[in-house]
Amino acid sequence: MTAVKMGPNLSEILKGKLSLGARIIQEGGRGSIFKSVFGMQEKEQLLKASQCYLYTTAGPIAGILFVSTEKVAFYSERPITFSSATGELVRAPYKVLIPIGRIKEVNESQNVNKAEQKYIEIVTEDDSEFWFVGFLRYEKALKNLNKAISMANQF
Repeated sequence: MTAVKMGPNLSEILKGKLSLGARIIQEGGRGSIFKSVFGMQEKEQLLKASQCYLYTTAGPIAGILFVSTEKVAFYSERPITFSSATGELVRAPYKVLIPIGRIKEVNESQNVNKAEQKYIEIVTEDDSEFWFVGFLRYEKALKNLNKAISMANQF
């Protein structure tokens, strides 16, 4: 994987972080955002919420990776613009939801030229790949992801 540019420039990154921080405070924390955006089952527990980037073919998208006992979910910091089925431009948050039971494997990776750039790849049963990069606490995010998968496999 090539080096990932984490945003257009520093001021754009900071603006996104500030708007995300304001939203987290307004909604009562990351757990409240997770519950309102993705819903929670009765016995589901949110294990970890990590700021990171989802790497897409269009480039990295900044947001929060949520890991719960039932699912892995990503919610973008800012809305993205895309064309609807009718051709009109729409702005909406970028969301990904992966049920834990549909995860085939989780792979760790790092940039061979920059060891500090670490990646988590999630491969689903249908061979879809999701690459998450730019974690502040990579090891903790990976640990909680593996914990969620092992908890799901116990049942």
